[in-house]
Amino acid sequence: MGDTAKRWIAEGRRRLRAGEVGSLPVVVVLTIVWITFQSLNDNFLSPRNLSNLSVDIVGTGLIAVGIVFVLLLGELDLSVGAISGLAAAVFAVLNVQNGVPEWLALVIAVLAGTAAGAVQGYSFARTRVPAFVVTLAGLLTWNGLMLYILGTSGTINLDENGLVAQLTGYYFTQDAVAYAIAAVAVGLVLLVSWLDRRRRVAAGMPHRSLQVIVARAGGLAVIAFVSAYVLNRFQGLPLALLIFLVVVAGLDIVLRRTHYGRQVYALGGGVEAARRASLGVTRVQTAVLAVSGTMAAVGGLFLASRITSVSQSSGSGVLLLNAIAAAVIGGTSLFGGRGSTWSAVLGMLVIQSIASGMAITDTPAAVQFMITGGVLFAAVVIDALSRRSQEAHGRA
Repeated sequence: MGDTAKRWIAEGRRRLRAGEVGSLPVVVVLTIVWITFQSLNDNFLSPRNLSNLSVDIVGTGLIAVGIVFVLLLGELDLSVGAISGLAAAVFAVLNVQNGVPEWLALVIAVLAGTAAGAVQGYSFARTRVPAFVVTLAGLLTWNGLMLYILGTSGTINLDENGLVAQLTGYYFTQDAVAYAIAAVAVGLVLLVSWLDRRRRVAAGMPHRSLQVIVARAGGLAVIAFVSAYVLNRFQGLPLALLIFLVVVAGLDIVLRRTHYGRQVYALGGGVEAARRASLGVTRVQTAVLAVSGTMAAVGGLFLASRITSVSQSSGSGVLLLNAIAAAVIGGTSLFGGRGSTWSAVLGMLVIQSIASGMAITDTPAAVQFMITGGVLFAAVVIDALSRRSQEAHGRA
């Protein structure tokens, strides 16, 4: 065994003892879920099912990305389901019933979500009432507004060939497109990692070795090209999945590499400490809830696109619970200050994989809820134990 591999193993053991488990638990759970359902039904890992799975995670996954921002503050947004339904209703009424161009109706719908989130964020920041209370009131308000906007029409069908319908209905059918996008993604990761390393070296800061950077890029390359190959065996690369991954990657950069992102993590570590450090607490909290509202609106439009309709039940049911569960299962801490947008991707993969496996094996929905609840409980326990371990090592 080489010296580099030994250092990796030693570092991994140190991080585990310190409670820094990262995404390891959710990757293990996802692997177990996939192996289990594949053993029960050979169609689970078929190109068709994996392609459908990659589209099904997008709508709720985008909402979960917004939840990640709120959880990083140590708070909870209960209004995202209602906002997603409101945004879909605004779009449908404007476009279908009033003839507003699709692109303009889409922009207005997203801005409606942003405004709803910003109102809640400002109220939360100024009154210092817990966010879950403010957003619970928002849940009722926005759901009522959605019902008022839809009126007695009940259900509005969208144009199946329209812009919004194509969000989840369009696929890049050329094999070369999927492989090219995979190659570009790997190249960008390599470039960003190398530039970050060079900056850290110049500043005398701790940095990753070139071997680690190449190894991580190699692992990403395997995942990217295998995914492209599998998706090409069915209908090609879904536009919805590409948009989802671009949004997740972009917001991850915002959180990890911008002043705003560092302020979000700082607030998650302690609001009073952030106030004494002269951080713009009100501004950041308002912005975080606005981001959550925006992502809820975008997610709601993708969900409407998937079924090409909007109804009085849009944004209801288990949508809110699944969005929160995805963020937590993916590794975002309920205690604030720890997590990333990629948590939403991993969490949604687990939840939707369970749902897909249950559907393929004709398992009752009740069992699906119980299994998902068990996974969520396990994630919360791991989060609590991890935080306790970090506190013991002086890292929390």
